[in-house]
Amino acid sequence: MSRVLITGGAGFIGSHLCDRFLAEGDEVVCMDNFLTGSPDNIAHLFGNSKFKFIQYNVTDFIYIEGKIDAVLHFASPASPIDYLKLPIQTLKVGSLGTHKALGFAKAKGARFLLASTSEVYGDPLMHPQREEYWGNVNPIGVRGVYDEAKRFGEAMTMAYHRYHGLDTRIVRIFNTFGPRMRLEDGRVLPAFMQQALLGEDLTAFGDGMQTRSFCYVDDLVNGIVRLLRSEYAEPVNIGNPDEITILQFAKEIIELTGSKSKISFKPLPEDDPKVRQPDITKAKAILGWEPKVPRTEGLKRTIGYFKKKLGIK
Repeated sequence: MSRVLITGGAGFIGSHLCDRFLAEGDEVVCMDNFLTGSPDNIAHLFGNSKFKFIQYNVTDFIYIEGKIDAVLHFASPASPIDYLKLPIQTLKVGSLGTHKALGFAKAKGARFLLASTSEVYGDPLMHPQREEYWGNVNPIGVRGVYDEAKRFGEAMTMAYHRYHGLDTRIVRIFNTFGPRMRLEDGRVLPAFMQQALLGEDLTAFGDGMQTRSFCYVDDLVNGIVRLLRSEYAEPVNIGNPDEITILQFAKEIIELTGSKSKISFKPLPEDDPKVRQPDITKAKAILGWEPKVPRTEGLKRTIGYFKKKLGIK
């Protein structure tokens, strides 16, 4: 890939992808409207002759001069606090935005990669979740705006693949963490990290026995790049299968930060998944990929970032 477009490129994962492609000598066009992304995530890239930023809403017609070899569609609110606050925008970027990005890739003859999510599995009845599972999603629940937007995005991507012959990829991203996550993200890791570093109670929902599987962002980016360069068009799970309960995770954060924080409990949000663990058999077999960074090591790297954001030495 010599020139790539990354929509949502100023977001948490998108900005790390910008770094990766630039490090490999590619040109990167980063597109973001800063709805949930941040200029801080890409500030270090301005001045790089191979980096171009366009502030733009991808739900509108996309036009960029010159050739584009790949389109990576990462534009979307991605945390519950965001898509509950921005339900219409979330649905629009998953539907209209995906349609516009696919149309642009088709016009350029570019390979297209859709950033999908483990949320397409909903509150799963299969555990761990493998790609053949169709999911257990409440389409009219409060989380449905994100879940169904991504499910629609996958359907649209496969329609372009089958009808137009577009070269497409779909990555289903499981819980990912690392530097550049927003403090106010609302997901469990930034919330726990901020609370622990400030000495506040860590807020667990329900009884804290629901599970998540956390993948460090560098591992995720490696998986995404391998998928993009593969010849596989069906969805692929990318995540770390090392499953942990939320209660265990809270205790781990407290220990690693050296915090005196306690754990408090609140009612479980509507349609909150009880379990989340990727089956990465396909990623291993097709991409030769599996995560390398242990969760503890990734958390140590991330603590330094959050300390800096909070002004803690």
